[in-house]
Amino acid sequence: MTTGAGQSERPLPKRFYKEVSVDADTAGGNAADGVWRLLLDGRPVKTPGKAHVAVATPVLAEALAEEWRAQGEFIDPDTMPMTKIVNSAIDGVAGRETVVAEDIVAFAGSDLLCYRADGPVELVRGQAASWDPVLSWAREAMGARFVVAEGVMPVVQPDEALAAFAKEIDGAEALELCVLHALTTLTGSALLALAHTRGAISAEAAWTAAHVDEDYQIEQWGEDQEASTRRQLRWQEFLAASTVFEALRC
Repeated sequence: MTTGAGQSERPLPKRFYKEVSVDADTAGGNAADGVWRLLLDGRPVKTPGKAHVAVATPVLAEALAEEWRAQGEFIDPDTMPMTKIVNSAIDGVAGRETVVAEDIVAFAGSDLLCYRADGPVELVRGQAASWDPVLSWAREAMGARFVVAEGVMPVVQPDEALAAFAKEIDGAEALELCVLHALTTLTGSALLALAHTRGAISAEAAWTAAHVDEDYQIEQWGEDQEASTRRQLRWQEFLAASTVFEALRC
C-alpha cells in the first residue's frame, strides 16, 4: 500500500495523466467572464462532486496546474492544498454563500482578539502589540468597534460591529468566502482573516498574532515536537489559502 503524509490508511491513486494545461472555458461564452479550466491530457479536471474545476483568473488556474504537475507516480491530495480549497468552494460553498458568510460573522462575534489575558504582564503586552492594530484597522476601515474583555467569559459584541463586518463580506463569491473561512478557522480569528485578505496585515504577521498565547507558553515551558509539526502543517494550509486569494486579484 502506497501512502502519503497523513494518509496511512488510505491508498493513493496512481498518476493517470501526462500533460497538465490551462485554457479559457469558451462554453456558453464563459471566456468573456474570465473562467479558466484545468485540463489533464486535454480533459477537464473535476471536483469530488463531479463539477468542472474552473476559476476566475489564469494566474490561479496556473497555480493549480503546478500542483498537478508536481505529482509523482501517485497523486497525493495532501500536497495540493490550493486544489483542495478550490474543490471545497465549488462543491461546498457555491450556492451556500449566505450560510458561510453568516458563519464567518459568528466567528467575529467571539473573536480571539477580543479575549485578553489579565496576566502575566509579558503576555498582556504581547497580545496588545499584535492584536490592537487589527482592532484599530477594523474601526477605521469598517467602522466596526469590537469590545475587548479580560478572561474567557463570553462578551457580547455590539450589533453595529457585527453588521459592519457582515457588510464588508456581503456579496463575496464562493471562493473568497472559502478562503476567508479557512483563514478564520486556522487562526481562530475572523478579524485576522479579513485584515489579511484586505492587505492590512501580512500572512506572517497574521500567523504570529494568532499564536501569541501559544508562543508565550513555548517560551515558558518549551516546545512540543508533535504540536510543532501540526502547527507547521496548518501554516502551509494558511499560506495556500492566502495564495489562492492573491491569485484571485491577478
